Amino acid sequence: MTAIAPAIARPKTAISRAAFDVISIIAGSLIVAGLAQVSIHLHFTPVPITGQTLGVLLVGGSLGALRGGAALGLYLIEGGIGLPFFASGAHGWSILTVSKVGASGGYLVGFILAALVVGYLAERGWDRSLGSSIGAMLIGEVIIYGAGLPWLSASLHISANTAYTYGLYPFIIGDAIKLAIVAGLLPAAWALVKKGRGEEG
Repeated sequence: MTAIAPAIARPKTAISRAAFDVISIIAGSLIVAGLAQVSIHLHFTPVPITGQTLGVLLVGGSLGALRGGAALGLYLIEGGIGLPFFASGAHGWSILTVSKVGASGGYLVGFILAALVVGYLAERGWDRSLGSSIGAMLIGEVIIYGAGLPWLSASLHISANTAYTYGLYPFIIGDAIKLAIVAGLLPAAWALVKKGRGEEG
């Protein structure tokens, strides 16, 4: 099985596969960078509400494990070297340190892991029905928070309960909506691909 993007592109030669890999990885990083600019800062937490999670799940699920993970790795490099690609145009390696400045850095690291896992699951068919697609996206969300919350706690020297207040509870509804969007898009895309090829089911 494969993820949806390579299934649509269907590169056949080594050169076309390499070109697809490069283009899709760069495009994936730019999608997340663009969605990162959709940002709302809350007064009580250094972690903003952004569109990044939507981008991470979409890129991982549509590109697959290696391309999706590479796209998010490239995204972190782009932001780290100074491109204004993190939330609200932020940039620099300091955001990826366990410090007050980098309090949300764990989420960024979690993006790579989430894209890898969601992509891996998509390549095994989890993105082809709504139920399993929701499961894949939920796992991706858990990975992001699993990396982000301990990092947030360590950066601000706060308890786990306070980290949940700063970095989890305010984002649950928004992330549930983003999860639902991607979980619905991927099976719908597969249905269109199958219809276009005259396949059943």
